[in-house]
Amino acid sequence: MPVKRKSRGRAKGSKGSSSLVQCVNCGAMVPRDKAKRSTRRVSFVEPQLAKELRQKGTFLASWVDTKYYCISCAVHRGIVKVRAEAERHSKGYRR
Repeated sequence: MPVKRKSRGRAKGSKGSSSLVQCVNCGAMVPRDKAKRSTRRVSFVEPQLAKELRQKGTFLASWVDTKYYCISCAVHRGIVKVRAEAERHSKGYRR
């Protein structure tokens, strides 16, 4: 059976099974090491006002917003690009 990717689409190595996370977009349950993670910093304050407040020396709290997407939703949203067949195989790995 041919192998499309060396890692078979996972990042677990030899850990065994991994926990599941829910896709934010479609709600599918995806293994944590297979899901694509999107992280961004979120603030309550608008950027224009935040810039003025920082100049005055104010500390603005923000938190890290982490979202998990299944592969199909990540491709649909443009988080992950579809790679050419030659690029999928790292270091020329083929079976």
